[in-house]
Amino acid sequence: MAIILITGGNSGLGLASALAFARNGDQVYATVRDLSKAATLRQISDQEQLPIQIKTLDVTQPATFAALVQSIVEEAGSIDVLVNNAGILRAGALEDLSEDAIREVMATNFFGPMLLTRQVLPQMRKQRSGYIIMISSLSGVAGLAGDVAYTASKFALEGATEALRHEIDRWGIKVALVEGGLYATNIFNPNLPQGALLPEGYPQNSPYRPLIESKLKQVQARISDALAPSIVGDLLVEIANSDGSQLRWPADDVAKMVIGAVFGHSDADRDVFLRGAGNSDWWSEGKDSPTE
Repeated sequence: MAIILITGGNSGLGLASALAFARNGDQVYATVRDLSKAATLRQISDQEQLPIQIKTLDVTQPATFAALVQSIVEEAGSIDVLVNNAGILRAGALEDLSEDAIREVMATNFFGPMLLTRQVLPQMRKQRSGYIIMISSLSGVAGLAGDVAYTASKFALEGATEALRHEIDRWGIKVALVEGGLYATNIFNPNLPQGALLPEGYPQNSPYRPLIESKLKQVQARISDALAPSIVGDLLVEIANSDGSQLRWPADDVAKMVIGAVFGHSDADRDVFLRGAGNSDWWSEGKDSPTE
Protein backbone atom coordinates (compact mmCIF):
# COMPACT_ATOMS: atom_id res chain seq x y z
CA MET A 1 0.00 0.00 0.00
CA ALA A 2 1.46 3.32 -1.10
CA ILE A 3 0.87 6.67 0.60
CA ILE A 4 -0.48 9.17 -1.93
CA LEU A 5 -0.75 12.96 -1.57
CA ILE A 6 -2.93 14.70 -4.17
CA THR A 7 -3.70 18.42 -4.47
CA GLY A 8 -6.95 19.76 -5.88
CA GLY A 9 -8.86 16.64 -4.91
CA ASN A 10 -12.37 18.06 -4.76
CA SER A 11 -13.25 17.65 -8.45
CA GLY A 12 -12.09 16.79 -11.94
CA LEU A 13 -8.73 15.09 -12.36
CA GLY A 14 -7.89 15.35 -8.67
CA LEU A 15 -11.07 13.63 -7.56
CA ALA A 16 -10.70 10.94 -10.23
CA SER A 17 -7.08 10.35 -9.23
CA ALA A 18 -7.90 10.09 -5.54
CA LEU A 19 -10.56 7.48 -6.30
CA ALA A 20 -8.30 5.54 -8.68
CA PHE A 21 -5.48 5.25 -6.15
CA ALA A 22 -7.83 4.42 -3.28
CA ARG A 23 -9.57 1.72 -5.33
CA ASN A 24 -6.11 0.35 -6.05
CA GLY A 25 -5.68 -0.15 -2.31
CA ASP A 26 -3.48 2.88 -1.62
CA GLN A 27 -3.87 5.29 1.28
CA VAL A 28 -4.85 8.66 -0.20
CA TYR A 29 -4.53 12.10 1.32
CA ALA A 30 -6.56 14.40 -0.93
CA THR A 31 -6.25 18.11 -0.33
CA VAL A 32 -8.83 20.78 -1.06
CA ARG A 33 -8.78 24.51 -0.55
CA ASP A 34 -12.34 24.56 0.79
CA LEU A 35 -13.68 21.55 2.73
CA SER A 36 -17.25 22.52 1.88
CA LYS A 37 -16.52 21.67 -1.76
CA ALA A 38 -15.32 18.15 -1.01
CA ALA A 39 -18.81 16.67 -0.60
CA THR A 40 -18.65 14.50 -3.72
CA LEU A 41 -15.29 12.99 -2.82
CA ARG A 42 -16.41 12.41 0.76
CA GLN A 43 -19.68 10.80 -0.33
CA ILE A 44 -18.05 8.37 -2.76
CA SER A 45 -15.31 7.56 -0.28
CA ASP A 46 -17.85 6.79 2.45
CA GLN A 47 -20.07 4.73 0.14
CA GLU A 48 -17.19 2.57 -1.07
CA GLN A 49 -15.31 2.67 2.24
CA LEU A 50 -12.18 3.88 0.50
CA PRO A 51 -8.94 4.76 2.31
CA ILE A 52 -9.15 8.52 1.64
CA GLN A 53 -8.47 11.32 4.07
CA ILE A 54 -9.35 14.86 3.08
CA LYS A 55 -7.03 17.66 4.17
CA THR A 56 -7.19 21.42 3.73
CA LEU A 57 -4.49 23.00 1.56
CA ASP A 58 -4.24 26.19 -0.47
CA VAL A 59 -1.34 25.71 -2.88
CA THR A 60 -0.78 29.47 -2.98
CA GLN A 61 0.09 29.43 0.75
CA PRO A 62 3.48 27.66 0.93
CA ALA A 63 3.93 28.56 4.60
CA THR A 64 1.36 25.82 5.35
CA PHE A 65 3.11 23.06 3.40
CA ALA A 66 5.52 21.91 6.10
CA ALA A 67 2.78 21.23 8.65
CA LEU A 68 0.76 19.21 6.14
CA VAL A 69 3.70 17.07 5.07
CA GLN A 70 4.80 16.52 8.67
CA SER A 71 1.32 15.44 9.73
CA ILE A 72 1.07 12.89 6.93
CA VAL A 73 4.53 11.46 7.58
CA GLU A 74 3.85 11.21 11.32
CA GLU A 75 0.57 9.42 10.66
CA ALA A 76 1.43 7.23 7.66
CA GLY A 77 5.21 6.93 7.92
CA SER A 78 5.99 8.05 4.37
CA ILE A 79 4.85 9.88 1.26
CA ASP A 80 5.33 7.61 -1.71
CA VAL A 81 3.57 9.56 -4.45
CA LEU A 82 2.91 13.28 -4.76
CA VAL A 83 0.40 14.30 -7.44
CA ASN A 84 0.54 18.04 -8.09
CA ASN A 85 -2.85 18.54 -9.70
CA ALA A 86 -4.38 21.79 -8.44
CA GLY A 87 -4.53 24.44 -11.14
CA ILE A 88 -6.44 27.40 -12.54
CA LEU A 89 -6.98 29.00 -15.95
CA ARG A 90 -7.17 32.71 -16.77
CA ALA A 91 -7.71 33.17 -20.48
CA GLY A 92 -6.70 36.42 -22.10
CA ALA A 93 -4.16 38.20 -24.26
CA LEU A 94 -1.00 39.31 -22.48
CA GLU A 95 -1.71 42.99 -23.04
CA ASP A 96 -5.08 42.64 -21.34
CA LEU A 97 -4.13 40.46 -18.38
CA SER A 98 -3.45 42.24 -15.12
CA GLU A 99 -0.26 41.56 -13.23
CA ASP A 100 -2.37 40.09 -10.43
CA ALA A 101 -4.02 37.62 -12.83
CA ILE A 102 -0.67 36.48 -14.22
CA ARG A 103 0.82 36.11 -10.75
CA GLU A 104 -2.26 34.18 -9.55
CA VAL A 105 -1.85 31.63 -12.34
CA MET A 106 1.88 31.26 -11.76
CA ALA A 107 1.41 30.98 -7.99
CA THR A 108 -1.15 28.20 -8.38
CA ASN A 109 0.16 26.27 -11.38
CA PHE A 110 3.93 26.64 -10.95
CA PHE A 111 5.09 27.89 -7.56
CA GLY A 112 2.58 25.76 -5.67
CA PRO A 113 3.67 22.45 -7.23
CA MET A 114 7.37 23.27 -7.08
CA LEU A 115 7.35 24.45 -3.46
CA LEU A 116 5.23 21.53 -2.28
CA THR A 117 7.59 19.19 -4.10
CA ARG A 118 10.53 20.86 -2.36
CA GLN A 119 8.82 20.25 0.99
CA VAL A 120 8.26 16.55 0.22
CA LEU A 121 11.75 15.85 -1.15
CA PRO A 122 13.59 15.50 2.20
CA GLN A 123 11.24 12.69 3.20
CA MET A 124 11.59 10.99 -0.18
CA ARG A 125 15.39 11.26 0.02
CA LYS A 126 15.25 9.70 3.47
CA GLN A 127 13.15 6.87 2.05
CA ARG A 128 15.37 6.71 -1.05
CA SER A 129 12.18 6.35 -3.06
CA GLY A 130 9.17 8.30 -4.26
CA TYR A 131 7.28 9.45 -7.33
CA ILE A 132 6.39 13.06 -8.13
CA ILE A 133 3.70 13.38 -10.79
CA MET A 134 2.98 16.79 -12.27
CA ILE A 135 -0.34 17.33 -14.01
CA SER A 136 0.79 19.42 -16.94
CA SER A 137 -1.15 20.10 -20.14
CA LEU A 138 -0.78 20.29 -23.89
CA SER A 139 -0.39 24.00 -23.11
CA GLY A 140 2.92 23.01 -21.59
CA VAL A 141 4.29 21.93 -24.97
CA ALA A 142 2.38 24.19 -27.38
CA GLY A 143 1.56 27.87 -26.87
CA LEU A 144 -1.70 29.07 -28.41
CA ALA A 145 -3.12 32.58 -28.73
CA GLY A 146 -5.17 33.75 -25.76
CA ASP A 147 -3.53 31.29 -23.41
CA VAL A 148 -0.44 33.22 -22.34
CA ALA A 149 -0.60 32.95 -18.55
CA TYR A 150 -1.66 29.30 -18.40
CA THR A 151 0.88 28.36 -21.07
CA ALA A 152 3.64 30.16 -19.20
CA SER A 153 2.84 28.31 -15.99
CA LYS A 154 2.80 24.90 -17.67
CA PHE A 155 5.95 25.52 -19.76
CA ALA A 156 7.70 26.53 -16.54
CA LEU A 157 6.41 23.42 -14.79
CA GLU A 158 7.62 21.20 -17.63
CA GLY A 159 11.10 22.71 -17.72
CA ALA A 160 11.57 22.64 -13.97
CA THR A 161 10.36 19.04 -13.74
CA GLU A 162 12.71 17.92 -16.49
CA ALA A 163 15.63 19.56 -14.68
CA LEU A 164 14.51 18.17 -11.31
CA ARG A 165 14.49 14.67 -12.79
CA HIS A 166 18.29 14.77 -13.07
CA GLU A 167 18.80 16.23 -9.60
CA ILE A 168 16.96 13.59 -7.61
CA ASP A 169 17.28 10.33 -9.54
CA ARG A 170 20.31 9.32 -7.45
CA TRP A 171 17.98 8.77 -4.48
CA GLY A 172 15.57 6.62 -6.45
CA ILE A 173 13.03 9.43 -6.75
CA LYS A 174 11.11 9.52 -10.04
CA VAL A 175 9.19 12.29 -11.79
CA ALA A 176 6.55 12.33 -14.51
CA LEU A 177 4.65 14.90 -16.55
CA VAL A 178 1.09 14.13 -17.61
CA GLU A 179 -0.16 15.92 -20.72
CA GLY A 180 -3.76 15.62 -21.79
CA GLY A 181 -6.34 17.05 -24.13
CA LEU A 182 -9.76 18.31 -23.09
CA TYR A 183 -11.27 16.69 -20.00
CA ALA A 184 -14.60 17.26 -18.29
CA THR A 185 -13.40 19.31 -15.33
CA ASN A 186 -14.62 22.46 -13.62
CA ILE A 187 -11.89 24.49 -15.28
CA PHE A 188 -14.16 24.39 -18.36
CA ASN A 189 -17.59 24.23 -16.71
CA PRO A 190 -20.24 24.80 -19.43
CA ASN A 191 -22.76 25.83 -16.77
CA LEU A 192 -20.71 28.89 -15.90
CA PRO A 193 -21.10 32.13 -17.85
CA GLN A 194 -18.49 32.57 -20.55
CA GLY A 195 -16.95 35.45 -18.65
CA ALA A 196 -16.08 33.10 -15.77
CA LEU A 197 -13.02 32.04 -17.74
CA LEU A 198 -11.93 35.66 -18.03
CA PRO A 199 -10.27 37.58 -15.20
CA GLU A 200 -12.58 39.98 -13.41
CA GLY A 201 -12.58 43.33 -15.16
CA TYR A 202 -11.37 42.03 -18.52
CA PRO A 203 -11.51 45.13 -20.76
CA GLN A 204 -14.66 45.35 -22.86
CA ASN A 205 -12.90 47.48 -25.47
CA SER A 206 -9.84 45.23 -25.81
CA PRO A 207 -8.51 44.99 -29.38
CA TYR A 208 -8.00 41.27 -28.65
CA ARG A 209 -11.55 40.60 -27.45
CA PRO A 210 -12.76 38.97 -30.72
CA LEU A 211 -9.87 36.53 -30.49
CA ILE A 212 -10.49 35.66 -26.84
CA GLU A 213 -14.25 35.31 -27.27
CA SER A 214 -13.70 33.08 -30.30
CA LYS A 215 -11.34 30.90 -28.27
CA LEU A 216 -13.84 30.53 -25.44
CA LYS A 217 -16.65 29.68 -27.86
CA GLN A 218 -14.44 26.95 -29.35
CA VAL A 219 -13.89 25.48 -25.91
CA GLN A 220 -17.59 25.61 -25.04
CA ALA A 221 -18.46 23.89 -28.33
CA ARG A 222 -16.09 21.03 -27.51
CA ILE A 223 -17.24 20.48 -23.92
CA SER A 224 -19.67 17.74 -24.94
CA ASP A 225 -16.73 15.76 -26.36
CA ALA A 226 -14.55 16.22 -23.27
CA LEU A 227 -12.96 13.03 -21.95
CA ALA A 228 -13.69 11.43 -18.59
CA PRO A 229 -11.24 12.41 -15.81
CA SER A 230 -11.11 8.73 -14.81
CA ILE A 231 -8.85 8.17 -17.83
CA VAL A 232 -6.18 10.30 -16.17
CA GLY A 233 -6.85 8.76 -12.77
CA ASP A 234 -6.19 5.26 -14.10
CA LEU A 235 -3.10 6.52 -15.94
CA LEU A 236 -1.64 7.93 -12.72
CA VAL A 237 -1.90 4.56 -11.02
CA GLU A 238 -0.02 3.08 -13.98
CA ILE A 239 2.64 5.79 -13.79
CA ALA A 240 3.14 5.31 -10.05
CA ASN A 241 3.91 1.65 -10.71
CA SER A 242 6.27 2.32 -13.63
CA ASP A 243 10.07 2.30 -13.54
CA GLY A 244 10.46 6.06 -14.06
CA SER A 245 12.19 5.81 -17.43
CA GLN A 246 9.41 7.76 -19.16
CA LEU A 247 9.11 11.48 -18.37
CA ARG A 248 6.22 12.68 -20.54
CA TRP A 249 2.97 10.72 -20.50
CA PRO A 250 0.34 11.74 -23.09
CA ALA A 251 -3.00 10.90 -21.56
CA ASP A 252 -5.04 10.38 -24.73
CA ASP A 253 -4.88 10.14 -28.51
CA VAL A 254 -5.12 13.91 -29.00
CA ALA A 255 -2.20 14.41 -26.65
CA LYS A 256 -0.14 11.79 -28.48
CA MET A 257 -0.84 13.51 -31.81
CA VAL A 258 0.00 17.00 -30.57
CA ILE A 259 3.17 15.98 -28.77
CA GLY A 260 4.35 14.07 -31.81
CA ALA A 261 3.65 17.06 -34.02
CA VAL A 262 5.19 19.86 -31.97
CA PHE A 263 8.41 18.01 -31.21
CA GLY A 264 9.04 16.90 -34.78
CA HIS A 265 8.62 20.05 -36.89
CA SER A 266 10.57 23.11 -37.97
CA ASP A 267 9.52 26.45 -36.46
CA ALA A 268 7.62 27.33 -39.65
CA ASP A 269 5.78 24.03 -39.71
CA ARG A 270 5.14 24.32 -35.97
CA ASP A 271 3.55 27.76 -36.51
CA VAL A 272 1.24 26.34 -39.16
CA PHE A 273 0.27 23.47 -36.89
CA LEU A 274 -0.36 25.65 -33.83
CA ARG A 275 -2.41 28.25 -35.71
CA GLY A 276 -4.50 25.45 -37.12
CA ALA A 277 -4.91 23.79 -33.75
CA GLY A 278 -5.87 27.09 -32.15
CA ASN A 279 -8.00 28.23 -35.11
CA SER A 280 -6.22 31.59 -35.14
CA ASP A 281 -5.19 31.92 -38.79
CA TRP A 282 -7.96 34.47 -39.27
CA TRP A 283 -6.54 36.59 -36.47
CA SER A 284 -2.99 36.52 -37.84
CA GLU A 285 -4.36 37.50 -41.26
CA GLY A 286 -5.94 40.66 -39.82
CA LYS A 287 -9.59 39.57 -40.11
CA ASP A 288 -12.26 40.63 -37.63
CA SER A 289 -13.79 37.18 -37.15
CA PRO A 290 -13.16 33.51 -38.02
CA THR A 291 -15.92 33.62 -40.65
CA GLU A 292 -14.92 36.81 -42.44
